[in-house]
Amino acid sequence: MKAQNGVFLPAQTMACPFLQEVVDEEALVLRRAFRRERVFRDRANPLAFPDDHLHERYRFSADGIRYLCRLLGPRIQHHTARSHALSVEQMVCVALRFFASGGFLYSVGDAENLAKATICRVVRSVCLALKSLSGVFISFPGHRRLSDIKEDFYRIAGFPNVIGALDCTHIRIKSPSGAHEGDFVNRKSFHSINVQMVCNADYLISNVVAKWPGSVHDSRIFRSSAVYRRLSQGEFSGVLLGDRGYACEPFCLTPYADPQEAQRAYNDAHARTRARIEMTFGLLKARFQCLHHLRVSPDRACDITVACAVLHNVACLRKERAPRVPSDVDWDNPAIFPDDDSGRLIRDQYVLNYFS
Repeated sequence: MKAQNGVFLPAQTMACPFLQEVVDEEALVLRRAFRRERVFRDRANPLAFPDDHLHERYRFSADGIRYLCRLLGPRIQHHTARSHALSVEQMVCVALRFFASGGFLYSVGDAENLAKATICRVVRSVCLALKSLSGVFISFPGHRRLSDIKEDFYRIAGFPNVIGALDCTHIRIKSPSGAHEGDFVNRKSFHSINVQMVCNADYLISNVVAKWPGSVHDSRIFRSSAVYRRLSQGEFSGVLLGDRGYACEPFCLTPYADPQEAQRAYNDAHARTRARIEMTFGLLKARFQCLHHLRVSPDRACDITVACAVLHNVACLRKERAPRVPSDVDWDNPAIFPDDDSGRLIRDQYVLNYFS
């Protein structure tokens, strides 16, 4: 027995040319039957690839990208096809690839077979279009009823009346030029912008403030925000949960610095509930790797951060695949404002009524 073309043949068959031809044809038929045909896709159409491919590169499925194209199309589409203008689908995918990869512009251009200047213009256009939609997709305290938001938080650790978890995160940027360069150096000695966010129990961002240099304290950003003003005026019946970097106030409860018996139960429920914002930061930065280091000016870094927050909410609402990531690192940021007396009284009442 001898093997030929993957088929074992007896010796007499090898000696007969006619039988040899028949066997060769049968072997060819068998190979064609088990061979998987190659599928040629249109490389100019990014949506021609399967969802696994799209999620890895753009963080959205084909249906999610089509939704974004319908949403952003009126704001970014070219009015003519002059100079082979990019389609809306191509522009959205180019921007998503930059947000998702966090690479240099020329790296994204090489991947998409486009010039660096084109990538820069497209990312800017899509970024501004997303930012213009921030009032639609980012709304405090959320798009659901207040009672539903409180109930979702209560299920986590039994902490009542919570309408949001509050914290700040630092987005690293390149060293800016100008006289105010030192303002962007944070306590960890790198340049950043300090971004305040509030989220609900479903990791949806309900408020984002991206305009402050990295040296500005978290609590100062909060006191200057519209959310603080609205809460202090009694516009909402509920409280935010903040870490020890914030002052304890009637509408923003913080943990006890030196808890006693019942206060430990309060602190534990507070930490487990407030962890939602740290997990939201981790999910946001894992989904959009560009937020680990933005090599742009501070004002553009702020715009990109808001755009990524909008995309994050769109992805959560559409149930897009979420990366498995640890929570963001929580910095030990001591408070700079004293606790409010009425805030301490309300915190003590929480301990007495719910954790004793």
